[in-house]
Amino acid sequence: MSWVTSPAATELEERMMEWLGQMLGLPSGFRGVIQDTASTATLCSILSAREARSDFSVNERGFTAAPRFTAYCSTETHSSIEKGIKIAGIGKENLRKLPVDGAFALRPDALEEAITADIRSGLVPLCVVAALGTTGSTAIDPLRPIGEICRRHGVWLHVDAAYAGTAALCPENRWILDGAERMDSFVFNPHKWMLTNFDCSAYFVRDPITLVRTFEILPEYLKTAGAGAVDNYRDWGIQMGRRFRALKLWFVLRSYGVSGIQDKVRHDIRMAQQLAGEIRRHPAFELLAPTPLNAICFRHLPAGVTDPAAIDAVNAELLERLNNSGSVFMTHTRLNGLFAIRMVVGQTNVQQRHVDRAWTLIRETAAGLSSSGT
Repeated sequence: MSWVTSPAATELEERMMEWLGQMLGLPSGFRGVIQDTASTATLCSILSAREARSDFSVNERGFTAAPRFTAYCSTETHSSIEKGIKIAGIGKENLRKLPVDGAFALRPDALEEAITADIRSGLVPLCVVAALGTTGSTAIDPLRPIGEICRRHGVWLHVDAAYAGTAALCPENRWILDGAERMDSFVFNPHKWMLTNFDCSAYFVRDPITLVRTFEILPEYLKTAGAGAVDNYRDWGIQMGRRFRALKLWFVLRSYGVSGIQDKVRHDIRMAQQLAGEIRRHPAFELLAPTPLNAICFRHLPAGVTDPAAIDAVNAELLERLNNSGSVFMTHTRLNGLFAIRMVVGQTNVQQRHVDRAWTLIRETAAGLSSSGT
C-alpha cells in the first residue's frame, strides 16, 4: 500500500515494470503499475480519462456539472469495456460499439464518423478502447490511424492488449504496436501468455500524475515520510492494500530470461500457424478469421450440409465432444453470425506432438459426427 510499509515490494514492482516496458519496446516515458486484471486496468483508464476531461470535477462534485461523455470501441472488444463504462458512470447507452473490417478490426473511418457525429450533437467524446488481440478472433485494431483520430479530437486512447501484448516481446511482432506513441494507457497480462501465475496485469500510463490524482486519498493515518519522493501504489489504482505480484513476475524473468520467453512465444505462434495451414487446406474445415498469432478460429463443414443453422449445430456438438474427451479444451464464439470453435496454442508446456494429437482428434471426432448423421 505505502512505500514505507513495503519498500522492497514497491521497488521491485517499479523495476519489473521498467523491464517489461523495455522488453515490449514501449515508447519512452510510460510508467507502469501491476493491477490484478485487465478489467481493472481498463476501468482505471476510463476513470482517469473521465477526471482528466472534467478537470477532476467528477471526483469532487459528481456528474452534476459534467457533460454527457461518450466512449468508443469495436463490436469485437471484450465485455469488460462495457462493464467499466457502467461502473465509471458513463452509461451503457453512451458506449459506441463500432463496425469492424474483414479482419474484425475496428474501422478508423467508422470511429471518425461516430466522434464527429457526437460532437455535432453536443456530446463530449471521452475515450477510445482499441484492442490488440480481441477475445473472439485475435483482431488487431490499427493503432496509428486510431491514435491520430484521438489526438485530433482530444480523446483518451486506451489499448487493451490483455492476451496478445506478450507477442510484442519478439521484435518481429511489434507491428501490432505501430502507433503506440499515440496511446495514453496500455495493458497486457503476463498471466495470460507470459508464463506468470494469475493474477498479474501490467498497466502502463503516459501521465502517471493524472492516474495518481484520480485515485489518491490522504487521511492523516496514511501520511508518511518521503511523500513525493517515492511511489505509494495505493494511489495508482482502485485497491489500497495490494499483493506482492511483482515477485512472481521476477521469478519468471529470472527463470526463463527474455530470450527464453521469446522462444516460447515464437514456438507457440509457429505451431499455431502450421495448424492453421492444415485447417485451411482441409476440404471439411474452414478458417473463420485471420490467424495473426496463436489463436485459431475454425469450423467443420459436414459434407452435404448447407443450412447455416445445421452447420452451427454440428460444430456445437463437435466442440462438446472434444471437450468431453478430456484431451483438449476449446471455446467458441460467433463471427459474422457463424459458430466458430476457438483453439489457442499457448499452454506453458505445449509441444508439437500435443498440437498434432489435437488436430487428429478434431478430424476423427468430426468424421464420427458425419458418419453418425449428427
